Amino acid sequence: MHDTTIALIQLGAVFFGLGLLGRLAWRFGISPIPLYLVGGLAFGSGGLVPLHGIENFTHLASEIGVVLLLLLLGLEYSASELTTGLKKSWMAGVLDIVLNAAPGAIVALMLGWGMVGALAMAGVTYISSSGIIAKVLGDLGRLGNRETPVILSVLVFEDLAMAVYLPVLTAVLAGVSFVGGLTSVGISLLAITIVLVVALKYGRFISAIVDSPDHEVFLLKLLGSALLVAGIASELQVSAAVGAFLLGIAISGSTAENATRLLEPLRDLFAAMFFVVFGLNTDPRTIPPVLGMAVLLAVITTVTKVATGWWAARRQGIGPMGRARTGAALVARGEFSIVIAGLAVASGQVNEQLAALATAYVLLMAIIGPIAARYVEPVGEFFLRRRAVAQ
Repeated sequence: MHDTTIALIQLGAVFFGLGLLGRLAWRFGISPIPLYLVGGLAFGSGGLVPLHGIENFTHLASEIGVVLLLLLLGLEYSASELTTGLKKSWMAGVLDIVLNAAPGAIVALMLGWGMVGALAMAGVTYISSSGIIAKVLGDLGRLGNRETPVILSVLVFEDLAMAVYLPVLTAVLAGVSFVGGLTSVGISLLAITIVLVVALKYGRFISAIVDSPDHEVFLLKLLGSALLVAGIASELQVSAAVGAFLLGIAISGSTAENATRLLEPLRDLFAAMFFVVFGLNTDPRTIPPVLGMAVLLAVITTVTKVATGWWAARRQGIGPMGRARTGAALVARGEFSIVIAGLAVASGQVNEQLAALATAYVLLMAIIGPIAARYVEPVGEFFLRRRAVAQ
């Protein structure tokens, strides 16, 4: 058969399979993300039935998925809410770095991967997955919860920290001079500052530019501007996800409400492809040798993320159940961690096992995160009832 015909058949099977997995998840009342990941794992490199010829489409679709996830997350909040949240939660951001970067760095040093490997693994275990967390909060109907701004502020702090970390890591891996590394960091920080200032002062003009009474025109302008901003942000060594999020922040009022309604189906479609592609790119055969260490890291960093979220929510006066939801929501790791591991291994400066460990760890955390977020509330209520009865 013609290559295009084969690709269409494979894509049709993938989309239909995602629909079945989503329905199964809905029946059991859980997020479909773990099932999407396992489905991708089964049909990726080294899986049961590897798919070929759709790599270009699925890769681009997954990138669009991350952009749309963060764009819609940004549409939920205004620029003033963002800056207020950052001012209130910067201490939680610092605690997040200390508690969650340390386990990865320590494990890398124990395995003899040196300081470069430690720097890479610190990033892998530190950064939560904004994409997965945004999807989970939407699936569980928690975007309007009181603790969600706390979760958002921690995620934004992490993404801004990545704007400094990634240029530093890239410079270390490439052996760039200290001055060259500082230049890369300076470009990233300048780009973020400019976008934040524009969002704060001229957000209403951005909303007016993308708005339109015609749904087709509105969708084209909105999606086009999101991809354009994400691409420019990525070129300036700022995460494409951060760029999309900041664009969402800049759009406000009725324009943001209409944009959310219009983009939700597209977000769900492309976000599903992102999680499937993550699984497709994982060779199951690389996981068993490092599974023990990955499980150990997963247990430790689940506890440290929950502690981070609990502490951050407590500082904002949120009750015990909200603190637990905050901590559980931050557990998932995903796209950033894989990017970091990929950069490190591609450079040839670290042990090749780092990729296998990072992949196994992220796969575990990408599954544990949504499950923890879904079940933390019923489990917490059970223990609260037990405690009330005991008293």
